[in-house]
Amino acid sequence: MSTDQTHDDNPGHPGAVAHHKTDDHEDGHGHDDHGQAEEPLGPIDVQAWGAGALGLVIGLAVTACFVLATSVIGG
Repeated sequence: MSTDQTHDDNPGHPGAVAHHKTDDHEDGHGHDDHGQAEEPLGPIDVQAWGAGALGLVIGLAVTACFVLATSVIGG
C-alpha cells in the first residue's frame, strides 16, 4: 500500500520550511522565492535557427506531397 508523500509538503502547514511558508510572499519588489538569477540571454544561434527553419520547410514540402498523392487528380 502506498502513502501520500506530499501530505506534509503543502504551503502554510505547521512546521513548514522557509520556502513553503505563506507569510513571506508578496513582501516586496525583487523578492525571488525560487532563486532564478537574472542573467542576460546569450547570442542567437543562427545555425540552429536555420536548421529549424529548413526542417519546417521540408516538413511542409512532405505534407504537400502527401496531399497531392492522396487527392484525386483530374477528379
